[in-house]
Amino acid sequence: MAVEIERKFLVRNNSWQGQGKETEIRQGYLSRDIERTVRVRTMGQKAFLTIKGRNQGAARAEFEYEIPCGDALFMLQEMALKPVLEKTRTVIEFAGHTWEVDRFFGDNAGLVTAEVELSSEDEPVELPDWVGREVTGVVRYYNSALSERSYSAWSEKEKAGD
Repeated sequence: MAVEIERKFLVRNNSWQGQGKETEIRQGYLSRDIERTVRVRTMGQKAFLTIKGRNQGAARAEFEYEIPCGDALFMLQEMALKPVLEKTRTVIEFAGHTWEVDRFFGDNAGLVTAEVELSSEDEPVELPDWVGREVTGVVRYYNSALSERSYSAWSEKEKAGD
């Protein structure tokens, strides 16, 4: 079984820009159930179907399969729960870890998050200076939650972290 272990943070400044490779992503959810999410995603010229289990701290089961782009585009248009998320992902190598910075658009514009995948939950990780508050496990920052209640609908208190 594949297990994903990742920590998620807010990005506090723009000094990460220009450091890595950018890829445009569109993703939609076929299921947003708390026990499992089923996501379809296009990343550049590739497409994937991903099934994720319930979070257990920073870990959860994850299965990802490449699918034909035409199938993914059909699923995003005709089958995915709306809205479909749009973001640009920048992959940055820092201190022995790969960081993924997601800058959201549309109804989630203004939100920028950074994730780092780890081999264990207690693996030490050095944080880049552009990484801010940790939001691992805060449900409203899950992509599936953002597709249900977008960042633009959050109160200022929620955006501030309260």
